[in-house]
Amino acid sequence: MNKPRRHFSGPEKVALLKRHLLEKTPVSDLCDEVGIAPNLFYRWQQEFFENGHAAFESDRKSKAAEDAKQRKIEQLEAKLQRKNEVLSELMEEHTVLKKTLGEP
Repeated sequence: MNKPRRHFSGPEKVALLKRHLLEKTPVSDLCDEVGIAPNLFYRWQQEFFENGHAAFESDRKSKAAEDAKQRKIEQLEAKLQRKNEVLSELMEEHTVLKKTLGEP
């Protein structure tokens, strides 16, 4: 009878790889502990090293995106400030005009 397949999350896979790479836990011990075949563990390790650069690229991308977002916020705030100043001037002119025409 086959056991149901177990799915591991990304953080679980990284934790197992970390135990092997940093703590020097043997692959066979890890595989026995979680019930996986060593070839699966090595596939995870290969995938980890092939895609590891993405962790560093996302930092730059997220920083650039955050900077762009901040610039956009500043532009919108400046635009809102200008709009409020124009609106204030128009209201003041309207009030003066009403007084000039004798309207209440």
